[in-house]
Amino acid sequence: MPPRYARARNRMRARYDIETIHAILDHGLVAHVGFIIDDRPMVMPMAYARIGDEILLHGASKTRIARLDAVPVCITVTRLDGIVAARSGMHHSVNYRSAMIHGTARRVDGPELDTALDAITDNLLPGRSAEVRPMTAQERKATGVCAVAIEHASAKIRTGPPVDDEADHGLGMWGGVLPVTTALGQGVQDAHTPDGVAEPASFAAARRKFA
Repeated sequence: MPPRYARARNRMRARYDIETIHAILDHGLVAHVGFIIDDRPMVMPMAYARIGDEILLHGASKTRIARLDAVPVCITVTRLDGIVAARSGMHHSVNYRSAMIHGTARRVDGPELDTALDAITDNLLPGRSAEVRPMTAQERKATGVCAVAIEHASAKIRTGPPVDDEADHGLGMWGGVLPVTTALGQGVQDAHTPDGVAEPASFAAARRKFA
């Protein structure tokens, strides 16, 4: 069991097994990363990737996030599955899968930096790193990565219909779930893409991953 600060309040919805944590992380698009800097709380939405039990985050080398080292962070990833419509405002909710990660950031450098940057690209568009040109030395110098080992983690999951008061079931009102679906469309090429160039295979892979 993780320490109190890393536990989910609602025990009925809590999960602590690493398989559930990994599954949520691997199907997320955005991580919200919280940390304290200059005595102020900061929360940044970030693209990310997971390798083993580490989460990788990147940004311009001079940004706060890329310069984090030996700093405690909290990372959350959430996937919304539905809006739960109850027969009273009190019992409205959402169906979701979320993971909260606590760990300590460390700066990534050397050959590990290239692996991390490829992983972050491929988390969004699987296989994309093999479709693009190699990074230049200047681009590499301008990019920073930090890795956060999963020290403590919890997941919360809600599924199913509203939990109405028994007396409200006979009101004759609609109750249930409005599904929220994630769908990636067809690629929209820019003005520099020659006519007839096929959409990259990584786009189809991303549609399968996030369906």
